[in-house]
Amino acid sequence: MKKSFELEDINPIELFGAGNKIFTEFCSYFPKLKVVSRGNIINIDGSQSQVDEFSLRLAELMQKSKEKSNLSIYDIEDIFNGEENSEKFLLNGDAIIVHSTDGKAIRARNATQQSLVKAYFHNDLIFAIGPAGTGKTYIAIALAVRALKNKEIKKIILTRPAVEAGERLGFLPGDLKDKLDPYLQPLYDALGDMIPAKRLQEFISDGTIQIAPLAYMRGRTLDKACVILDEAQNTNLGQLKMFLTRMGQNAKFIVTGDASQIDLANKEDSGLIKGVNLLKNIKGVQAIFFQNKDIVRHHLVSKIVKAFDENDDK
Repeated sequence: MKKSFELEDINPIELFGAGNKIFTEFCSYFPKLKVVSRGNIINIDGSQSQVDEFSLRLAELMQKSKEKSNLSIYDIEDIFNGEENSEKFLLNGDAIIVHSTDGKAIRARNATQQSLVKAYFHNDLIFAIGPAGTGKTYIAIALAVRALKNKEIKKIILTRPAVEAGERLGFLPGDLKDKLDPYLQPLYDALGDMIPAKRLQEFISDGTIQIAPLAYMRGRTLDKACVILDEAQNTNLGQLKMFLTRMGQNAKFIVTGDASQIDLANKEDSGLIKGVNLLKNIKGVQAIFFQNKDIVRHHLVSKIVKAFDENDDK
């Protein structure tokens, strides 16, 4: 389908940006469309759904251009990543949580992930427990990024216990951040999928996004934030209590973990399942349990997990 747009009452240079930088960023969200601009005329060619989406988003871009003199690529992000309100979102089980940095939609991929999304909107403390590869942490971070983009929270705080998975990292050079990054890299990876690198660095620099080991949560009160504790199976009950009691006003806490991958010297010290059992009957707390069938990584991962589980049973 072909369609043309005429830019009326708007300066194309203001809309497109210097060197077409703004418009190029805008078009990057439509990789399957052929877009050609000449003066104040924009010609596009592609599928009906993509053309309709382009028309809708272009109208939003033009409105933003009228509201502010200098557009930035962050305005483009806001157009595509400002998501549906919570009520509408909950009615649509296939709703987009956020868009990735390459424009792909990130959404719940199975019924259990959808249950996690719904639990987030109905509760302030959510446990997401299950095997590796089920997307527990990824969906949790997507929900946090969505809330930040929609200005529902002021900051995202991601934490995990600094417990080595069997190996010994030994002495690491550099400052504190350099020493801790090996433990926190999976969280950086997920954020990097959803927030452009430059903006992510800005968020980290100004404290909007904080990534820290669990020990650094002590003594804090976390208000208007989405706080995610990852790898919670490697906390003892006392550490879990310390973390949960950091909850301030208008905060969401998500605790993720896999009870089959405890890296503590004494596996009985893990406080994850004990904590869930202690809190499961409190209003505002919900636990979502993922199964092997919910694994969304490479198809071999579910078979690997099953094989190890069967061996443990023996």
